[in-house]
Amino acid sequence: MDATSPVRRACRLLAVLMLALPLAACTMFSAPRYRGPKSDHFDGERFVNQGGVRPHGFGAFLRWTLGRTPRPWRAWTDAPPGPPPPERVGPGELRVTFVNHATVLVQLDGVNVLTDPVWSERVSPVAFAGPKRVRPPGIRFEDLPPIDAVVISHNHYDHMDLPTLRRLGRSFAPRFVAGLGNARFLQANGIANAGDLDWWQSVQLRNGVRITAVPAQHFSNRGMTDSDATLWAGFVIEGSAGYVYFAGDTGYGPHFEQIRARFGPPRLALLPIGAFAPEWFMSPVHISPAEAVQAHRVLGAGRSVAIHFGTFRLSDEGQDEPVERLHEAIAEAGIDPETFWVLDFGEGRDVPPLEATATPDPILPRPPLR
Repeated sequence: MDATSPVRRACRLLAVLMLALPLAACTMFSAPRYRGPKSDHFDGERFVNQGGVRPHGFGAFLRWTLGRTPRPWRAWTDAPPGPPPPERVGPGELRVTFVNHATVLVQLDGVNVLTDPVWSERVSPVAFAGPKRVRPPGIRFEDLPPIDAVVISHNHYDHMDLPTLRRLGRSFAPRFVAGLGNARFLQANGIANAGDLDWWQSVQLRNGVRITAVPAQHFSNRGMTDSDATLWAGFVIEGSAGYVYFAGDTGYGPHFEQIRARFGPPRLALLPIGAFAPEWFMSPVHISPAEAVQAHRVLGAGRSVAIHFGTFRLSDEGQDEPVERLHEAIAEAGIDPETFWVLDFGEGRDVPPLEATATPDPILPRPPLR
């Protein structure tokens, strides 16, 4: 057969495609890798957690997958949306509205900030598969007040939802703030006015409101070839009468003490309580309800609000289990339940000023895994 024959060329093309398609499938959803100077949490190629904590590897993932015993979730809960939030709040005031999952509207000093906004039906790289919401968002998108800034804790699909971010960009042209390396990906996907921060770096908004990226204990990836290629973070949102701490996604680590030491006690902490089961597998990157109570105490928070539960089925706990376990942990810790709120989806509350006498609990041992 001639080397240039159509059959030979077709065979070569088929061989190339057989090699290229799996690689394309692995890389098509991946984010570009951050390039910058090394630091104590960036080794030049990947970001790392404090103390070198890493998610469990493939062997543990396989063990979890083969032995899963997921508890019940309801297929759908139809619930009416909450009332439209106020357009703004005044100087020194603070209002919090829980939308769903890790999406919270924070209003302070005339500035409106959204955390990890998700209004999509699925949190997945494709529209036809992946985790699907089990209830509508607590606030209709059309009822949002003007949004000045959006903070994005990391690039997982349930926290960086591109359709929602594009919609926010079209509607409000807010400032988007994320961890290092994420601005490039956001801008390439039609999200204008996106910037990124390293841990402890800040950006100034109007009316004296400041946003600072703070450490978290987690990981990042959009596809199969961008593991830890961009930075994950929590955020501190400072106003004239205290600050809000948004933990994003995080395991339990020294960052809670560090944030308290640097900023003092938060007027409000937004702490995740879901996606914790089984704890032997999830604990490096997700806190349990008991650990959320521990974080509340170590931070010395005036008020905390539970987030990251009841919207998308991501792990093995039952739909109602995070809230049930949180109430148990609050009772066991002997703290005032009025200081740790579980808001209804769409519920907003005014946050009282932080008491001058608020002090953190002494450093406590990590709650045992269950």
